[in-house]
Amino acid sequence: MRPRLGDDRGAVVAEFAVALPAVVVVLVLGVGALAGASRQVRLQDAVADAARLSARGESDQRVRQAVATTVGEASVEITSRGDLVCVSASAPALFGVRITAAGCALAGGL
Repeated sequence: MRPRLGDDRGAVVAEFAVALPAVVVVLVLGVGALAGASRQVRLQDAVADAARLSARGESDQRVRQAVATTVGEASVEITSRGDLVCVSASAPALFGVRITAAGCALAGGL
């Protein structure tokens, strides 16, 4: 049999082969964004808890350990601003992006 002019056999496979890499890239970026957002939420929660610990008089080592337990590789900074104790932290996320979070609590709070 001779192929007829305008024969579409194999077109679907060719279109799929072109579209597949784009779909994979979109999926990888979506998963990376979700993982980064999840890590950001965990870091923010850890910083808020650490600020409350520091405001109650816990040692700086204990405060840093509280953040590091939740989000590994986080760098923590503890500062006092008047009646507030503030904790800020940053940690690496996917694709070389660095996430940051900060939280403050009233010193001497319960």
